[in-house]
Amino acid sequence: MQERSIKTVVLILLPLMLYLIPLPFIPLMEPDEGRYSAISSAMNATGDYVTPRLKAAVYFEKPPLVYWATALFFRIFGENEFSSRLFAALCAWGCILLVYRMGLFFHDARTGLYAAAVLTTFLYHVVIGRTNILDMPLAFFVSAAIWSGFRFFASAEIKKRRLYLLYLFSALAFLAKGLIGIVFPFGILTIWLLISGRRREVLSLFSAAGILIFTAVSLPWLILIQRENPDFFRFFFIQEHLLRYATRMHGHNEPFYFYLPILLAGALPWFAFLPEAIRGLRKGEKLFSSAEMRFLATWFVLIFLFFSISSSKLIPYIAPVFLPIALGFGHFFRRYEERIFDTGGGGCVPLRYRLTGIVQSILFMAGLFVPLFLRKHRVSWDSWWPWIVAPFLIQILILFLPDRIRRKTGRGWFATVYLLFALFLASTTLPAVQFLAPYKSAYPLSQAIMKNVPADATLYQYGMSLYGVDFYTGKRTPIVDDIGEVWYGSQRLPAAERNRYFLTTDSFLSLVRETDGIYCATKNGDKLERLRKKVPALRVLWHNDAYTLVLLMRSGEQGS
Repeated sequence: MQERSIKTVVLILLPLMLYLIPLPFIPLMEPDEGRYSAISSAMNATGDYVTPRLKAAVYFEKPPLVYWATALFFRIFGENEFSSRLFAALCAWGCILLVYRMGLFFHDARTGLYAAAVLTTFLYHVVIGRTNILDMPLAFFVSAAIWSGFRFFASAEIKKRRLYLLYLFSALAFLAKGLIGIVFPFGILTIWLLISGRRREVLSLFSAAGILIFTAVSLPWLILIQRENPDFFRFFFIQEHLLRYATRMHGHNEPFYFYLPILLAGALPWFAFLPEAIRGLRKGEKLFSSAEMRFLATWFVLIFLFFSISSSKLIPYIAPVFLPIALGFGHFFRRYEERIFDTGGGGCVPLRYRLTGIVQSILFMAGLFVPLFLRKHRVSWDSWWPWIVAPFLIQILILFLPDRIRRKTGRGWFATVYLLFALFLASTTLPAVQFLAPYKSAYPLSQAIMKNVPADATLYQYGMSLYGVDFYTGKRTPIVDDIGEVWYGSQRLPAAERNRYFLTTDSFLSLVRETDGIYCATKNGDKLERLRKKVPALRVLWHNDAYTLVLLMRSGEQGS
């Protein structure tokens, strides 16, 4: 296959298949996708693009760049799953193109393509890159800022525009998720210069024109939102940055090593093939220059340690570390295939080197059957098996086909693994939707609401807050006893509005006693049983394994 055709497949066709085409077929997942979609929808509805609002309450937790982009796509493509996730998917695609450019700079176009292929099919990158959360846009802008700054110092020809791009991308990273967008690029570049013995160049990071660019991009929103909300700076910078990082205010209590298993799992399938790729490495063979090693190691270690030390740890936070990992892996596999070709096929690979890849396929196949044995959210064999036939067969092919092609032709091992695993990831999209949607998405419940609840009726959410319900139904649903992250904003609403849309159990039960025929959605289990005890005249309109839609009456017989 010609190089241009390979570039088209790796940089365009496969990312299109994995990151854009599946977007409309996956309902929005709670709470993140429902939350961010609802905020962007509210911006278009109110025309206020300065102050983010969630359930009509101010929401200061995050900056607005992702909300703005999503609101724009809503305007262009309508309010749906595709437009909701499009910005995150494009940023994931941008990371793939960026890692290609990194490989091209450090080595050549071939290493760039290997690295791009690795990142495209990293399990972590696919999952996070198709989800409407802030972390993939942050990863792209932070990585673009780091790379722009590195190129400014690493190239023989000093070009100020690269330094200006560092400031521009840092500003966009700040508008995506806050101060971390400044800390990572400038922190990584400073440490890299210091450990490279280039401490005198640290001051070159600072540019009056660059600061002007950063200020022009980021400051207008800060001025406008602070003018409209005098308490914004205290909440945003102190509570959501300093206290969130240094304390357990959000209830997270993960250990220091929290991200280690996430790195290992997120780097699949390629992590499992490393033993095979590293085998036969010539003693003393140097795959990476010292400059490349220092730069990539600084990038990886600083971000990894920063979040490992933090009191607040969530899986999507470490998205930027997978770019240097992908570049390293890509070069390993490129050199592995060169050794295979040089030795005329390389003969049989000893089992001990292939064992991790074999175990990986077995675990993936076993994982397809896990939903059959769960206590909660169990699926039936009759409804499940048609969805898992294709991914199961693809994993069987991964067990033997790449090695067979390698032994027969001396080339094509990497491409076979890459294409088969891309097909595996694509084939697992719909099974994942079938399994997750009933309890992780508000979509099934929203469909039931639109079918069973009159358009002019108020729907209450008891003991839960599914933001996707408001997004899918167009209703502003009052919350009972699960105010959670909108508590701060709800306290700034007028008292009458606050009492109407953010209720306690006591105030809700008083309303039930005064009003005949209140529609309510709740979670199955304790919350539904508590509601049954408080309101015996309860009629079930719809339910699935996770949620129940009920009609609460002042009197009459209990229905089901």
